[in-house]
Amino acid sequence: MPCPKQSSVESGSQCAECETRDGFRFVHMIHRGGFVSRDLDAHVMQPHWLYIATFANGAHKVGTAAQTRKWGRLAEQGAICAQYVAWAADGKVVRVLEDRVTEQLQVRQSVRSSAKAAALALPFDTARLEAATAELAHRVRDLIAPEPTESTFRTVDESCCVAGFRDLSSGNRIGYPNDLSSGAHGFTVDACVGQAAVVDIEGLSYVVDLARLKGRRVRLGNYSSTLPAVQSALF
Repeated sequence: MPCPKQSSVESGSQCAECETRDGFRFVHMIHRGGFVSRDLDAHVMQPHWLYIATFANGAHKVGTAAQTRKWGRLAEQGAICAQYVAWAADGKVVRVLEDRVTEQLQVRQSVRSSAKAAALALPFDTARLEAATAELAHRVRDLIAPEPTESTFRTVDESCCVAGFRDLSSGNRIGYPNDLSSGAHGFTVDACVGQAAVVDIEGLSYVVDLARLKGRRVRLGNYSSTLPAVQSALF
């Protein structure tokens, strides 16, 4: 949501006042106790899902999604392949499971947006990523398998692999070389993968990390990008 005062961001993606008011910044610690706002409590106490996501560079992450954000969450993450591995009665239960997967299988809970974007500049093997995702998801289900009397969560097996990503897998792109946080930029967006965009500039395909725009004021217009001479990632 936009800052009501349009304040400048000194660090991160929110101004100091918006960050103070954002009760959702505590959501990843909710299962460990602490402050819970009314809005956060309503969000946390709905059913949640645990997933394994795999990105173009082969990196995996374990994450959670609220019932109302089940498929949208994967789309905004920019995963090439993903599998849901568990359903939980609420957000506290699912985050306990998430921590268990991280602690016992060393699966990270975040992947930097810059790494996700950089990986899209290189060709990737979708079939290999699907197989790796399935293998890790199987290990996770075995790890967290509930007792027969458990009622707060259950394992599930649901896959998600967007067919359109296969068209991106064979392309050879260039990482956008300019600093997106300032200046003028102009390009045609061909596809969005999470917070990264595959764009066209004068017939060449580039990958832009749109996460760099968080906390920035954007003025739309007829702009162009002045780019240095670069070589594609293939060479």
